[in-house]
Amino acid sequence: MSKLTVNTKLAYGIGQMAEGLKNSALGTFVLFYYNQVLGLPGSLAGLALAIALIFDAFTDPLAGSVSDNWRSKMGRRHPFMYASAIPVAIAFYFLFAPPSGLETWGLFAWLTVTIILTRGAMTLYHVPHIALGAELSEDYDERTQIVSFRYFFSFVGYFVAYGLGFAVFFRDTVEFPNGQFNVDAYAPFALVLAVLMAITIFWSGWGTHHRIPFLPPVTTADGKLTMLQVVKRMLEEIVGALRNRSFMWLFLGALLIFMMVGVDGALNLYLFEFFWELDSTEKLILLLLYPVGIMFGTVLTPVIHRYVNKRYGILFGVTWWSLCQIVPILLRFVGWFPENGTEALITTLTIIKFTQGIAAAQSLVSFNSMIADIADEHELTTGKRQEGIFFAAASFSTKSTAGLGSFVAGISLDIINWPRGAHIQNAADIPVETLAALGLLYGPIVAGFAVFSVLFSAQCKMTRGDHQRIVRELERRRSSESGLGGAVTRDSA
Repeated sequence: MSKLTVNTKLAYGIGQMAEGLKNSALGTFVLFYYNQVLGLPGSLAGLALAIALIFDAFTDPLAGSVSDNWRSKMGRRHPFMYASAIPVAIAFYFLFAPPSGLETWGLFAWLTVTIILTRGAMTLYHVPHIALGAELSEDYDERTQIVSFRYFFSFVGYFVAYGLGFAVFFRDTVEFPNGQFNVDAYAPFALVLAVLMAITIFWSGWGTHHRIPFLPPVTTADGKLTMLQVVKRMLEEIVGALRNRSFMWLFLGALLIFMMVGVDGALNLYLFEFFWELDSTEKLILLLLYPVGIMFGTVLTPVIHRYVNKRYGILFGVTWWSLCQIVPILLRFVGWFPENGTEALITTLTIIKFTQGIAAAQSLVSFNSMIADIADEHELTTGKRQEGIFFAAASFSTKSTAGLGSFVAGISLDIINWPRGAHIQNAADIPVETLAALGLLYGPIVAGFAVFSVLFSAQCKMTRGDHQRIVRELERRRSSESGLGGAVTRDSA
């Protein structure tokens, strides 16, 4: 397979911007909007997000399995990418535009249905899209470059969402001194993001369309299947994937770290507003510097991978990210951290958020690049090319950021008796012990799970040499099978 051009990598990476826009909104704004602005109890808001996560646990592998086995003139992945763009945009808009006058259970139902539709429509795009990234190249280093492009633009999406949010739609005004309490700003904010999602999805599909003839064909001989047969095949493929020891440990480690990141994202506005007492400009700076750090880290990671195995990127990233989460809270509790309202506080938090973003990039890029390598190992072992089922697990891990993380955050806010409603405007409205509980939850309690994430991820021991051996054996096998069974009939599935 020939090396990819920069334009192809660019088009592929831009497609991840849609996921970044969605994740930033779900991870940062949804819980705050429904809980703090609309008054929905945190446990119910978290439950809605958890229900959507359960839904994802089924639809993610289903999308992976179906696209793995799809036959069409546009290959396995692109039909789903094109089909998802408009549904994603519509569902996302209505997530932030509930009808006026809804009471508690009406809000809960609206949130549950619209977030399921949003995430389900994004699954239709996202799982085939990230599986496509593994198919574009088998080269150990080029795969890291592809994933780096993807994550760079993912966090461009975060950058855009935060910038539009706090600099345009949620900026502080005389009427709304804390702009994120302006209930009327959320629907237009969502509309702009929805349009951008649709554009970037189409862009990615069209920009990689020319690679379809060079992508791996379907390796199964299944004809048309009933839905029951499709589900049965999906379950068999999940079991087969989990038999891969490297994948099982990597998945468990990733699930924990993404849950931690999800709690961080869901509670960021609470911490910035009430614990650190920042204004909108300061919030924007910190929220933007984290994705800027990740974007910088995605450029750095391919260079690092030339010298160290990918799993070390995961281990370092998880450890450093967690320290950045824990240390500021602990230092504040012992009186060794800058006071609120000082320039020293903003400077210190800025440095911490930027370096935390760099660390997160090491973990994110290394994890996804290793998943592609494990898919090669699986093909060598089973003879089946199933990037979709593996990257469905990666997608589910990522979605745990907004789902499981927001669920934990929502339940925890109710446990610590966090006051809700738009009348809660500043730290003076919050009991001191409740603020302390928020800090403990945000830092040491949640980030402490990093110990288990590191232990799990360390069990995945695939090296550059292991992958090069796998690729050589796959090439020999494909050469021997050329002309015997490699041709694929491009019938409609």
